[in-house]
Amino acid sequence: MPPLFRIRYWRPAAAILAAGVLTTACTSSTTEGGDGDASAAITIGTTDQVASLDPAGAWDAGSNTIEREVYSTLVATTYGSTEVKPNLATVALSGPTEYTATLKPGLTFVNGHKLTASDVKFSFDRQLGIADENGPSSMLYNLTSTAVVDDVTVKFTLKSANDVLFPQVLTTAAGYIADEEVFPADKILDDDAIVAAKPWSGPFAVDSYAKNSLASFSANPGYQGLYVPKSKQITLKYYTDASNLKLDVQQGNIDAVYRTLTIPDLQDLGTKSDVKVHTGSGNGIRYIVFNLRTQPFGSKTPDADAAKALAVRKAAASLIDRAQLASQVYKDTFKPLYSYVPEGITGAAESLKPLYGNRQGGPDAAAATEFLKAAGVTTPVALHLQYNSDHYGSSSEDEYALVKTQLEAGGLFKVDLQSSEWASYGKERVADQYPAYQLGWYADYLDADNYVGSFFNKDNFIANGYEDPTVIGLIAKEQTEPDAAARLQLLTQIQDEVAKQVPILPLLQGSLAIVTRTSVSGVPEELDSSYEFRWYELTKS
Repeated sequence: MPPLFRIRYWRPAAAILAAGVLTTACTSSTTEGGDGDASAAITIGTTDQVASLDPAGAWDAGSNTIEREVYSTLVATTYGSTEVKPNLATVALSGPTEYTATLKPGLTFVNGHKLTASDVKFSFDRQLGIADENGPSSMLYNLTSTAVVDDVTVKFTLKSANDVLFPQVLTTAAGYIADEEVFPADKILDDDAIVAAKPWSGPFAVDSYAKNSLASFSANPGYQGLYVPKSKQITLKYYTDASNLKLDVQQGNIDAVYRTLTIPDLQDLGTKSDVKVHTGSGNGIRYIVFNLRTQPFGSKTPDADAAKALAVRKAAASLIDRAQLASQVYKDTFKPLYSYVPEGITGAAESLKPLYGNRQGGPDAAAATEFLKAAGVTTPVALHLQYNSDHYGSSSEDEYALVKTQLEAGGLFKVDLQSSEWASYGKERVADQYPAYQLGWYADYLDADNYVGSFFNKDNFIANGYEDPTVIGLIAKEQTEPDAAARLQLLTQIQDEVAKQVPILPLLQGSLAIVTRTSVSGVPEELDSSYEFRWYELTKS
């Protein structure tokens, strides 16, 4: 392919749709503070937990914080751009349903194993073969096969022609290249076994690893990709209490914080002269998932009734006061969300606002009552609602306490509110143990499809039993539609159709926050929805 990726026949629809997002992007990717000292170790603190270091076994922010630094993708994007660039390889459209990737010569993993086309094929075959419910394999929805042409050439064959999004998919967690001499083809590998085998191809390698406690990393000297580290040593320190995390960055015991401090802590740190709080719009959303199998009147419950189950979801959608959640819990640093795609991503449509509550975004108990009455649902409806605070932040406790209060208004619901740790949360939610539960989402790439496709396509990440043939058909059309205006219409139609069934209930669109000591450079002054926290730009003076 040419030096920068291009579709031969048209400009990618994804790039067209994202253009509106990027017009206000920061032009610089660094803060003040000079070039820094490459030998100075940087310590980053987090409360976010790792589920798995296996590229096929996790698709959460905590796991990906490490995975994106130690694994590589064939192509990648840089901050402020959706343009797909060569990373380990160049990728070119070589036919209506075919892309060809050509690897850079002499690629190796840190353990000395050669990184060849065979590893690439193995990685994609493995993702689709294992298809872990908490992994990113659903991103490869249009991939039929991966074939080795020679040691440095791979051919991807797709199910549908004109897939302008496939290069973006290759930049995501679904595209991490795994060492076929280390990873089993048919099961997830334990973290300790992965660390011992050193199958790293990214900008950093793991030096030591105590899961969800302390991990250290050094720059990978053999790395040939886009993200060449400026600092040679990174330490990642895990906290169970956000207040201790805040205290340590304030006192200079750690250099940066990425996920997750409370809003009051961020506001307080913003007043300190030696600490910088970087904030921005972000592309993260928070929502409630209804498990259509186990929710009240769900398909696998003793009193299964699809009409009553739908009425329960519509009633809940009519009782939620998003503005109160944003103001009371998040001090208006979060915004009410009435769309399945966040504001700022072209294609977002506030499809839920005219359907529920007072039809203007506010709650309405009378509307909720009418939905339940019309379906013959006896109240109060018993609803088990699960949330998590060690992944989604300690403010989740206040958020879901308020959600419970809102749902119980007027006596329509009786909510059993429970929390569980992230280590078990992912496994339990896909095992149908939570009738309704909290989830969040950050974009893998800046396109509305990354939300609607990941949520509502067949074999989606949400895995809540929602599969609507009409919606799946519309998603297939938008994923291959080259005309931007026609594609926008399809994206709106998808959201309108889903909103009528409300299998997930959007709550809030969140801001992104990263805290650094003023001695640390490499984070923009203001963050936008395209920003992804990467270690390679960090330096410390």
